[in-house]
Amino acid sequence: MNTLYQIKITLKHTNPKVWRRVLVLSDMLLSDLHEVIQITMGWTDSHLHRFVKNRTYYTAKPEDDDPMAAMRNVVYKGLHVSALLKEEKEKIVYEYDFGDDWEHELVLEKISPVYEKLNYPICIAGKRCCPPEDCGGPWGYTDMLEVLKNPEHKQYQHYIDWLEGDFNPEYFDKDIVNAFLHCEDNNL
Repeated sequence: MNTLYQIKITLKHTNPKVWRRVLVLSDMLLSDLHEVIQITMGWTDSHLHRFVKNRTYYTAKPEDDDPMAAMRNVVYKGLHVSALLKEEKEKIVYEYDFGDDWEHELVLEKISPVYEKLNYPICIAGKRCCPPEDCGGPWGYTDMLEVLKNPEHKQYQHYIDWLEGDFNPEYFDKDIVNAFLHCEDNNL
């Protein structure tokens, strides 16, 4: 039976925390959950990703160049979210951009019946803007935020130019996120 999952997605190693809370169907494919994470967090899907549970990597494609890694990898094609998350409070990790090393903790907060015929997935809450792509991971992001607090800093103008003057780390709008989740270009 299809059930409704409430999942909290928290970007690890950031302070203050960047997080989203989403409702997805338990039979959603992991490939679609990847899209949900990308859209709700604000990433651009410009880098590799994988899910991690119990030292097993669930990847979109096999790793041909590393035989040892291939032993721990499972191609997730056709796998449902319920294959990795079965019980409330269960956790998995979603890694994105192996150069910047963004880790997201996914916690299955609640399992419930599907009462309403809503257009799932839905983002029901969140806090803060996602860091910009290629900013150097959690530590580069922390440095960037410190620089942006001080217009006298020698790198301040560099970041303003790079961000095109438009970045508010506190900004989050779930209505905009949900509009992107349900736009015609997505098959969610």
